[in-house]
Parts: sequence; C-alpha cells; structure tokens
Amino acid sequence: MSQDNKEALQEVAMQIILGAGNARADIQAALKHIETFDFSLAEESLAQAKKHMSQAHSVQTDTIQKEAKGEEIIFSTLFTHAQDHLMTVMSEWNIAKNLLQISRSFDQRIKKLEEQ
Repeated sequence: MSQDNKEALQEVAMQIILGAGNARADIQAALKHIETFDFSLAEESLAQAKKHMSQAHSVQTDTIQKEAKGEEIIFSTLFTHAQDHLMTVMSEWNIAKNLLQISRSFDQRIKKLEEQ
C-alpha cells in the first residue's frame, strides 16, 4: 500500500473519530436536557448526534466497501480505534434514546398523579 493510501486511511479514521466525538458531545447535552425534563431539547440534541454518527458511519462504510470490492486496505490500529469509538457512541445514543422515552413516561405518570 502506498504512502498516499496510508494517509487516506488515517484521514478516514480521523473523520470517524471526529464525527463520533461530536455525536458524544450531543448525547451528553441530551442527557443534561433529560435531567431537567426538557425533552424537546433532548430530542434535538439526539437528532444532531444521529447526523454526526451517520456521517461517520458513511465514511466507515465506504472504506469497508472498498475492501469488499477487492481494494487492499492495510490493518490500521487508528482505523480500528475509530470504528470502536463509533460503535461505542452508537450504543450510547441508543441508551440515551431509551432514557428519553423512560423519562417521558415517568414524567407523564407523575403529572397525572399530581392532578389527582
């Protein structure tokens, strides 16, 4: 693999890490909004996180598809780390999304009890 290909793979890895990092920041913001029962802002933050994750996932998928088509992709610890980072953030997003639904449900139940 040429030096250009190595650098291109490093660039892809950094794009994935950046997208995942931005998504993580959005997820943390969503969790803070859930804490304060601001569910609409939490949804907005999760939607923004999803955009960042989708962009990072797209870059990752492009690289994997190149390899599947026969292009040689060397092993890269940085690329592997980037994939791991993205996978972790995707799990965090799923958990935050579930926490939002659970918190909404509890909030509605509490409001009903307060009305009685």
